[in-house]
Amino acid sequence: MAAEVIDVHAHVVFEALNNTAGNYGPEAGVDQTGAPFFRIGSYTMKPISYQGTVFTDLDLRIAHLDRLGINIQVLSPNPLTFFHGIETDIATDFCLRHNQLMADTVAVAPDRLVGLAALPMQELSAACEELERAVGTLGLRGAMIGTDIPQGFACRSLDPFYQKLTDLDVPLFIHASSTDGAGGLKDDRLNLHNFSLSLGYAQEETLAVAQLLLGGVLDRHPALDICISHGGGTAAFLAEKIDQLAQVDPTASEGVKQNGFGHELQKLWFDTHVKGEVAAKALRHYAHADKLVLGTNLGGFDTPEALSADAERLSQNAKRLLRLP
Repeated sequence: MAAEVIDVHAHVVFEALNNTAGNYGPEAGVDQTGAPFFRIGSYTMKPISYQGTVFTDLDLRIAHLDRLGINIQVLSPNPLTFFHGIETDIATDFCLRHNQLMADTVAVAPDRLVGLAALPMQELSAACEELERAVGTLGLRGAMIGTDIPQGFACRSLDPFYQKLTDLDVPLFIHASSTDGAGGLKDDRLNLHNFSLSLGYAQEETLAVAQLLLGGVLDRHPALDICISHGGGTAAFLAEKIDQLAQVDPTASEGVKQNGFGHELQKLWFDTHVKGEVAAKALRHYAHADKLVLGTNLGGFDTPEALSADAERLSQNAKRLLRLP
C-alpha cells in the first residue's frame, strides 16, 4: 500500500466572508473595464476571481487532489486576508467567522482535509483565546499567520503566544503577507510586474526566518514547531552572509552565536514550494531533511503539474508536524 501524500500549502477562500470586515472588505467584483478584482483595505488585486475555482469549489479541489495523487491537504487562510493591521474587534470577529467556516469545510471531507486557524495577531490575548477555541473546540490542527505582525517575531511579548502553541501541541505556519489589511503594499515599487508575489514574498519570509533565529525564539521555546512558506524565502541563499554578520552582532541569539545561522535553520520547518532546481538544492542543503514538507499552492499560478519525487517521504514529515495518527 502506497504511503499517504500530504500537501501542507493550500489556501481556501470563503465567499461567505466577503464584506464582513467593514470598510476593509473583502470585496470581490468587476471593474469598469470588465476585469475581476479582489479588494482588501486600500489594496486591490486584479485581474483575479476566486469564483468557480479550487479556492471556493470543494468538489473541484478534491478532483485536483485525485489528479495529483494527494491524499490529504492542509487548508490555510487566504494570505490577502490575514488582517493583522486593522482594528482588533473587526479582526477578531473575522477570524471567528473564518475558523468556523474552516471547521465546517474540513468536516465535509475529514479524510482528505485538515484546517488551520486564522488569528487576530494585533491583540495577543485575543489570538491565544481564538487559537485555543480553534484547536480545542473546532478541531483545527494549528494556525497560519502573516509575516507582517506589528512587533516582529522575536519580541518577547509573543512568548505567551508561543507557549500557548507549545501547550496545545500544534504547529504555527507563517506565510508572507501582501498587506496589513488596511493599506496597500508596503513598497510601491512592488506594484510593478507582480513583484509583490516574487520579491515581496521572499523578503517577508526571509525576514521572518532571520527574526526567529537571531532573536532566539527557538532558544526560548525549543519544543515549538514553526513552518515557513516557500522554503523560507531567500534564507538558504543568504545563510552564510547572515551568519557572517551575526558574529559581530552583540544581540544575536546564543543558538546562532554558538552553532551558526546555517545550523539553526535546521530547527525550523519549511515547505518545498519553491521554483527551480537551484532554489530546491539550496533549501535542501540547509534545511533538516526531516523538517521539509510538501507544498503545492493548489490553484495558484505556480501550482506544479506533478509532485516531486520525494513527495511520500516529505509526507511522513508532515504527519509528525501536524500530529496526525
